[in-house]
Amino acid sequence: MTNSSSDRSALVLFSGGQDSATCLAWALSRFERVETVGFSYGQRHAIELDSRAKLIDGMTALRTEWADRLGESHTLDIPTLGVISETALTRETAIEMGEDGLPNTFVPGRNLVFLTFAAALAYRRGITHIVGGMCETDYSGYPDCRDETIKALNGAINLGMARAFEIHTPLMWLDKADTWRLAEELGGKGLIDLIVEHSHTCYLGERGARHAWGYGCGECPACSLRARGWNSYISAESST
Repeated sequence: MTNSSSDRSALVLFSGGQDSATCLAWALSRFERVETVGFSYGQRHAIELDSRAKLIDGMTALRTEWADRLGESHTLDIPTLGVISETALTRETAIEMGEDGLPNTFVPGRNLVFLTFAAALAYRRGITHIVGGMCETDYSGYPDCRDETIKALNGAINLGMARAFEIHTPLMWLDKADTWRLAEELGGKGLIDLIVEHSHTCYLGERGARHAWGYGCGECPACSLRARGWNSYISAESST
């Protein structure tokens, strides 16, 4: 296996959602070689993984240099995470707030596991830059999305693997409207249209109803957050 030069390559956590699609465009704009990794963990909305191929095809068609930079796509199966999680993302149960103040869509340890597995893959591939869509601005209060958490994990991974990995979180301080704007800055209206049409956010895995912001049930927390961000983005665009 031929490894990419670590200083000029990145591995993007790519679920097929709006945030990870924007992060992929961000990485393709900055690194000479970009690989992606998605995780199958028994999620209720596993349909998101099917969105990745269309998003990748669309992005490579948008920018010639992106097509040249995009490398291998990986999918890691970690079903144990779903087995040990009693959450609305891994069980057919109603989405609601828990007694601990967190929504029951929180999958304990998910981002910790994702980033650790991504680092292990990056280690094998000779990559030191890892890109994730974690965000502390517009999120559901998940403790593993916080900047403090990511930085602490970054340090632990570096110590445990004796490598100088750098975890990038370009969306950390952006709200969803800002994320739409970033996508436009990176890939123009073409990228916006691509994300609307082919990315998947809905926690219930619904792809039936087509809204202005994309497909989804329109009612779950993920759809509501995406819709509010879209409406704010469009309102700002209309006023300029």
